[in-house]
Amino acid sequence: MGLLDHTPRGGFANARVGTRRPVPSAFAPDARSTPSRGNRSVKVLLFLSRSIDRLNEKVGQFVYWLILAAVLISAGNAVARKLFNLSSNAFLEVQWYLFAAVFLLGAGYTLLRNEHVRIDVLSQRWSARTRAWIDIVGAVFFLLPINALILWLSWPMLMESFARQEVSVNAGGLLRWPVKLLIPVGFFLLCLQGLSELVKRIAFLRGRAPDPGAKGNAHGVETLALERPPIDRPS
Repeated sequence: MGLLDHTPRGGFANARVGTRRPVPSAFAPDARSTPSRGNRSVKVLLFLSRSIDRLNEKVGQFVYWLILAAVLISAGNAVARKLFNLSSNAFLEVQWYLFAAVFLLGAGYTLLRNEHVRIDVLSQRWSARTRAWIDIVGAVFFLLPINALILWLSWPMLMESFARQEVSVNAGGLLRWPVKLLIPVGFFLLCLQGLSELVKRIAFLRGRAPDPGAKGNAHGVETLALERPPIDRPS
């Protein structure tokens, strides 16, 4: 009788002393150490998300100074009018322009800080994953489409105002196109931040990021453990 008595369906010879096991090749890739294409995509998207967060963080810090400038101009205009009987429509319109800049340029920063108005009576009752799914649906079906619509409608208005060098109808008023420029710029920043928040919530659902809606995590994804494996969550 020979050493080998039969060959099983798996194709490996079965000896009397036991079944041979295939030896893993040194050149075969290790599935645990080789990042999947999906993980690489998540890392790229999270890098873009962090870049958008930094951009809106810088814009938000700049907007702080615009608030101070608006207060000083308003106070100076009031003092000049009361004490010296001097006033100017230009100073009044500068205040309006600064307020518009704070409101529009700060929208993306406010979303980054998770400071937009929410219905807390409902959201506090939901789990973190439920809130993340609601934010994803809101971003995909409401936030991003409305931002795109406003960008599309505001651009021709800006171009027309710039071509005509439109000026305020008030005596001594300012050019109109600079304040109209704030509309597409502000909504573009808000649209970028919406994409960033969408990425962070998808990463959270996949176990690649902390809860972006939790206190302390609302202003970025710097604490992401990008190299760790996905978190196993109970079904």
